[in-house]
Amino acid sequence: MHDAPTPTGKTALGEGAGEREPLSGGLKQRHLTMLGLGGVIGAGLFVGSGAGIAVAGPGIVLSYLIAGALAMLVMRMLGEMSAAMPASGAFSVHAERALGRWAGFSVGWLYWFLLVVVLAVEATGAAQIAGGWVPAVPQWGWVLIFMVVFTVANLAAVKNFGEFEFWFATLKVTAIVLFLVLSVLAVFGVLPDTHPVGLANLTGQGGFLPNGWSGVVSGVLAVVFAFGGLEVVTIAAAESDDPARAVGRAVRSAVWRILFFYVGSMLVIVTLLPWSSMQPGKSPYVAVLDSIGVPGAGQIMNIVVFVALLSALNANLYGSSRMVFSLAERGEAPRALLKVSGGGVPRRAVLASVAFGFVSVLLNLKWPDSVFLYMLNAVGAVLLFVWGLIAVSQLRLRPRIEREAPATLTLRMWAFPYLTWAALVAMAGVLVLMLTDATARPQLLWSAGATAAVLLVAGARELRARRAGGGRRP
Repeated sequence: MHDAPTPTGKTALGEGAGEREPLSGGLKQRHLTMLGLGGVIGAGLFVGSGAGIAVAGPGIVLSYLIAGALAMLVMRMLGEMSAAMPASGAFSVHAERALGRWAGFSVGWLYWFLLVVVLAVEATGAAQIAGGWVPAVPQWGWVLIFMVVFTVANLAAVKNFGEFEFWFATLKVTAIVLFLVLSVLAVFGVLPDTHPVGLANLTGQGGFLPNGWSGVVSGVLAVVFAFGGLEVVTIAAAESDDPARAVGRAVRSAVWRILFFYVGSMLVIVTLLPWSSMQPGKSPYVAVLDSIGVPGAGQIMNIVVFVALLSALNANLYGSSRMVFSLAERGEAPRALLKVSGGGVPRRAVLASVAFGFVSVLLNLKWPDSVFLYMLNAVGAVLLFVWGLIAVSQLRLRPRIEREAPATLTLRMWAFPYLTWAALVAMAGVLVLMLTDATARPQLLWSAGATAAVLLVAGARELRARRAGGGRRP
C-alpha cells in the first residue's frame, strides 16, 4: 500500500482539476451504464411506491413525473460538471471549486453520513428477507455475512464492485422490463384469463386526482427520495478508463430510461388495479402480478427486492469510501485514509466506511425506534441539500468552464441557466412542503440540524485556516 499523492497541479478551475485520480481504472462503460440504470431501482420503487399511490391515487403518475424530472435535471447538471472535471469526490469536489472549501467539506461529509446510515437500513432489510428463507440463521448473522462479503468485494479490485453492480442491475432492469411487458399485455386482455381493463381504474374511485393536487404533492414527498443513488455513477466514473466520455454516456443513457421505468410502472399499476386497494408497506408489484395470475408473485418480488437491497448496500459502501477518500485527498479528512493498495483501491477508506456502517446496523438492530431513528431522521432531507449544492455549483462553474476550458463541455445542461434555477425553486418547494407535512417535518428539522452542525465545523475550520496562513490547506 502507498499514500495517494495530494493533487498539486493548478488550473483556473481549481487545484488538480485536470489530474488523474490515483485510483484504479478498472470500471468499464457497461459497468457505469448499468450502475446508472440500476442505481435507483430499489426497494423504494418496488415496495415504497405503494405509499405514494395510497395518497395520490392515479395521480402518482404525475408525482413520479415531477420527482423524476427534478432528478433528471440534477443528473444532467452533475453529468456536465463530472464530464468536464472527473473526480472521485464528484459533487464534493465541484462544490469546493465553485464555492470554497467549506462547501466541499460540508457536502462531502453530509453525503458520506447519508450513505453509511442508509446502508444500515438496506442490510437490515436484506437480512429480514433472508431470515424468512433460512430462519435458522439469526438476523444479525445475515447482516454480518452481507457486510463481510461486500467489504471483501470492495477491498479487492474495483472491477469486482463493477461486476457485482452490473449483474445486480441487470437482474433489476430485467425484472422491470418483464413486469412492464406482462402488465401491458394484461391491460389489453392478451394474457390468459384477462380482459381489457380500459380506463375504469384511472377515472373511477374519485377520478384521476381523487385527492386533488394536494395528493399529487404528497405523492412527490413520498417518492422523490427514491431517486437518490444516481449520484454514485459520477463518483464511479473517475475510476473508468475514459472518465469524461464514460460519465457522459452513462448519464445520457440512464435518465430517460429510469423515468420510463418509474412512470411506466406506476401507469400500468394504477390502470390494472384500483388505487384504493394499495396499502403502504405492501408492494404494488406483487399485487399486480397476483392479479394477472403469476404463480409465486410474492416470492419473485422478494428475490428482486433482496437483490435490490444488496445492490444498494454494495453501491453505498463503494460511494462512501470514495467520498471520504476524496475528502482526505483535499485535507478534509484524516490523511491516514489516503493509503491505496497496489491495485488502486483505497482500503482504509473502505474499512472506515464499513466500520461506521456496521455501527449503524447494530444501532438499527438494537434501538430501531430511538437512537437509529434519530440518525435516520438526520439524513432524511440531506439528499435535497446535496442536490441544492450541486445546482448552485453548476451555476457558478458553467461560465468558468465555458471561458477557460470550453472543449471539456461534452455534456451540457439543458436551457442553462433557466432549468437550473427551476430545479432550485423546485427543491425549495419540496423543503417547504416537508415543513408543512406533519410526518416529514421531523426529518427536515433533524436534517437541518445535522447540516447546520457540519456547516459550523466547516466554518470553524475555514476560520482557523485563515488565521494560520491566509486560507492555505492544513
